[in-house]
Amino acid sequence: MAVEAVIFDFDGLLMDTESPMLDSWRNEWRQHGLDLDVDTFFADHGGDVTPERYARLARAVGPDFDQAASHARRIAYRDRLLATLGLAPGIAGWLDQAQELGIRLAVASSSPGSWVRGLLAGVHCLDRFELMACGDEVSQPKPDPGVYLLALERLGLPAARVIAVEDAPHGVAAAQAAGMRCVAIPNRHASPARFAAADLLLTSAAEAGLEQVLARLG
Repeated sequence: MAVEAVIFDFDGLLMDTESPMLDSWRNEWRQHGLDLDVDTFFADHGGDVTPERYARLARAVGPDFDQAASHARRIAYRDRLLATLGLAPGIAGWLDQAQELGIRLAVASSSPGSWVRGLLAGVHCLDRFELMACGDEVSQPKPDPGVYLLALERLGLPAARVIAVEDAPHGVAAAQAAGMRCVAIPNRHASPARFAAADLLLTSAAEAGLEQVLARLG
């Protein structure tokens, strides 16, 4: 059955937003003379874990922790880093090839729509995607398949005619739970060893063109 659409995750896949996020938290811990435990930083699910991260920092700092000041400083630092981001390597080529092949494009992200749209607009790529389904439109984040099911509903296509592209294991699980085949391109903070369930594993979108990927998926 021919592929008619590709649904992309956003954070860590279309743009490496994970690195600025990590660096902003690492910098904030250093403001207090502390080191962030990077091994436990990334959650095994999508959605917002900011409150838990501040709670952990507050416990480490102690009663003098000023969360409002910490948040303002961290966001300013993060936003300076985000302003330097472009699309991840190879992604622009995939978007161009999809247009040439007549393949529809969508985004399914556990992040809020304002976050996804704002960053894609900043790199002049928002209009490359026909539609989006985001975390503030569903009840549960990935690995729950809700955001992918919403994207499929909006596309009006069966899962068999759509492939997903993900950068995290819980995203792969969500896409496959929605009935789609999933291409995994692990972000720089995720071990490739955790992606055994993916239908195809790449090191980067620059490793193969979209047409090659579709051929390899059969």
